[in-house]
Amino acid sequence: MTELLPLNPDELLTTTRSVRKRLDVTRPVPLDVVRDALDVALQAPTGGNGQNWHWLIVTDPELRQTIGSYYQLAYEAWQASPGYPGKHLGVGPESAERERVFSSAERLADIITAVPVLVIGAIEAGNHLPPVNQSGLWGSLLPAAWSLQLALRARGLGSAWTTLHLNFEQEIAELLGMPSYVRQGVLLPVAYTKGTNFKRGPRLPVETVMHVNGW
Repeated sequence: MTELLPLNPDELLTTTRSVRKRLDVTRPVPLDVVRDALDVALQAPTGGNGQNWHWLIVTDPELRQTIGSYYQLAYEAWQASPGYPGKHLGVGPESAERERVFSSAERLADIITAVPVLVIGAIEAGNHLPPVNQSGLWGSLLPAAWSLQLALRARGLGSAWTTLHLNFEQEIAELLGMPSYVRQGVLLPVAYTKGTNFKRGPRLPVETVMHVNGW
């Protein structure tokens, strides 16, 4: 069994970051380690305990290259779009933090084809997504994806929550032989991290977002 980092629950929850620049793409990741983390993640809840999720663990170099290339195309299109937030950073401490985030995102786009494991979380959704609020659907997948990130962190691995690949969802589904009724929700690039000393991220004070008994 993989040795776990000595993190209490609060430390694990507050130091599991989106890791991009500190992914070690030179170090192989044993499939058994990812499987063990996924086994933990599958304790997450699903609506009606349906457990209708699917997890595609992509380690084949050619498949990773193709999926990563689709991600890079999507990132380049986003970066070139008028609404790309990285074009409007402003000044001051908040600007510096935003610049750090977008620099990190660019780094992931540069290295994603070299990341040793790509995990795609998907769910059985039928051939057509619901036309109204879809929280019931994705709420049966995304908690487990976050649990997987936590379980990976506990084992010394990093990941980053990404969805840009969904611009090419159909192409990736065909590449991996996925049936049409299964829809993708998240792509997690996974690798060991360069060091394990992560810290809390900057967040708004809880008082600014907490509402008690009404807005």
